[in-house]
Amino acid sequence: MSSPESSPSPSLNAPLAGIKVVDLTRVMTGPYATMMLGDLGADVIKIERPGKGDDTRHWGPPFVDGEASYFLSVNRNKRSIALDLKSDAGRDVLGKLIAEADVLIENFSPGTMDRLGFGHEDVLARHPSLVYASISGFGQTGPGKDRTAYDLIVQGMSGMMSITGHPGGPPTKLGIPIADIAGGMFAAYAVVGALFARERDPEKRGQYIDTSMLGGQVALLTYQAGILFTTGKVPEMLGNAHPIVAPYDTYPTADGYVNIAVGNDAIWQRFCRAMDLDDYCDDPRFATNAGRITNLAACNELVNAALAKHTSDEVVAKLDAAAVPCGPINDVRQVVEDPQVQHQELVRQVPHTSLGEVTVSGFPYHFEGTPLRNRYGPPLLGEHSREVLVELGYDAATIDAWCDAGAVQQAEIPVG
Repeated sequence: MSSPESSPSPSLNAPLAGIKVVDLTRVMTGPYATMMLGDLGADVIKIERPGKGDDTRHWGPPFVDGEASYFLSVNRNKRSIALDLKSDAGRDVLGKLIAEADVLIENFSPGTMDRLGFGHEDVLARHPSLVYASISGFGQTGPGKDRTAYDLIVQGMSGMMSITGHPGGPPTKLGIPIADIAGGMFAAYAVVGALFARERDPEKRGQYIDTSMLGGQVALLTYQAGILFTTGKVPEMLGNAHPIVAPYDTYPTADGYVNIAVGNDAIWQRFCRAMDLDDYCDDPRFATNAGRITNLAACNELVNAALAKHTSDEVVAKLDAAAVPCGPINDVRQVVEDPQVQHQELVRQVPHTSLGEVTVSGFPYHFEGTPLRNRYGPPLLGEHSREVLVELGYDAATIDAWCDAGAVQQAEIPVG
């Protein structure tokens, strides 16, 4: 794991340095999107409810000295201001934040921002250079726009659960909230695209983005949807197998399981030689991928018999040496301790105001010319309220009065 990164000063050469984001999101989808933007150097101002904050601050256990691990996992590189948006003060502050922002992201239920007086049409009329993104479960328009969305619901409605799991078993969701995470990733991707479009526009116009969790999942169906479009056949559960490529599955060994992906006929030749199946290299039933799919039961029987003679480690060693794609089934601890994961700094320690430091997932990309760093650990609720308000030009007396009235909350920062 990398050592803690303690300096909160901005990365001046980070890809999104100088971009200010007003973050009106909570739970997973929106916070994941804004974390991605913060990781790229944007100044993300996370607006939370006084006294409660983001819902995930209370999702647990596990907690670390009162801080929820769920919240900690998706809220680095942000500053938190606790602001009551139903108060006059809260709306005044939000208006000033938006006036100085490049991006506004929200994931309230459709219509909520209009009721608060900050719907996209009104805001963009006043601030035409703003990129305004709305993330919802099912989109801002259409017959399903008012449905309440959580990851499980969208995974089921998107078809994802119908193709996940073993034949004959119950519908199964992925082990991570893929509808949430993919929705956030697509939102961040769209925001960066809109910022790039603004830079090329002579009038520097922003635009409105409507993105949804459902849209993200349908986009991820890719070749599974392609099977339906091409054949008219509805894809089904295949466990860990691939519907088009074989052998491509999780296979038992003498002491466990391994994953093997024979993606082309040349790999099949190498697989056979590595596993002492030379006689089957050119067997007409298996020599081509089409043959292996057509004779899948016989192919799997052959593979299973060969692997049963060896431990998982032995199989991986043999196939690695033969350049056959394969790998063990790691648990999460094994993953974070993996030498390649460590080398790529995919797990990092970041500073935290009350906990000292916390361990989080690292950046899944490396920029040679504009390196990334963790400028902020996950914030306490309202940790930066006073700092942000001072930057906006409010005086100490006004800030104190708003704190006393409950319109603003400033976190108590531990001393020492």
